[in-house]
Amino acid sequence: MELILWRHAEAELGVPDHERALTAKGRTQAVKMGEWLDRNLPNTCKILVSPARRTVQTAEALGRKFKIVPELAPENGLERLLTAANWPDSREPVLIVGHQPTLGQAAALLIAGMRQDWTIRKANVWWIAQHDNVTTNFLKAVMAPDLVIK
Repeated sequence: MELILWRHAEAELGVPDHERALTAKGRTQAVKMGEWLDRNLPNTCKILVSPARRTVQTAEALGRKFKIVPELAPENGLERLLTAANWPDSREPVLIVGHQPTLGQAAALLIAGMRQDWTIRKANVWWIAQHDNVTTNFLKAVMAPDLVIK
């Protein structure tokens, strides 16, 4: 299985948290990462998105169909994220567009095998995969909008 974690792009400050929109910088970040992902994601990739406005706007920049999944909301935890992704049993790659600290916690658990609070920066993508026929996970790619070359 492959699990791609995409943290939402830069968003406005404020409340209510679920209604925060992307800033102009955030929209630019989302477009850059969306273009990179579109070039690199398999066509069979399932895309799951938190219901928060900023994650939906980030996912829209990819230009592919996605499903809004309430279990990925900012107040939900690591277990709900892994269940929503069907980790490690999904037959197709899964892209999660979500939030800190849950994305960083997922990366730590899957890569290091420990519950830790790792940081995934805004708009960054961490691509985690498994070796065939073993339960070892590895980091396949890390991408930031500033690194995207057209």
